[in-house]
Amino acid sequence: MTPEIALQLFGEAFYLTMLMVVVIVGPSLAVGLIVSTFQAATQINEQTLSFLPRLLVTLATIMMTGPWLLQKLMDLFNRLMMQVPEVIG
Repeated sequence: MTPEIALQLFGEAFYLTMLMVVVIVGPSLAVGLIVSTFQAATQINEQTLSFLPRLLVTLATIMMTGPWLLQKLMDLFNRLMMQVPEVIG
């Protein structure tokens, strides 16, 4: 395996990991910011008010984007399996 192939494989895996994290955590982060702004404006300091909407948005995001993310992961895995002869020698 040449260093170029190793860096390409690592780069693709890293990009997919970052994509998955951004897609799942991004909406939760936005909802958390909105809820915390609301809490600061009304001076309500209830922990469940911050946790529950983020949990629901994260679950909804996983349900909506799960098939797409799984397809991306399977595409990467299939490309890796097709490159095994090239990687070995």
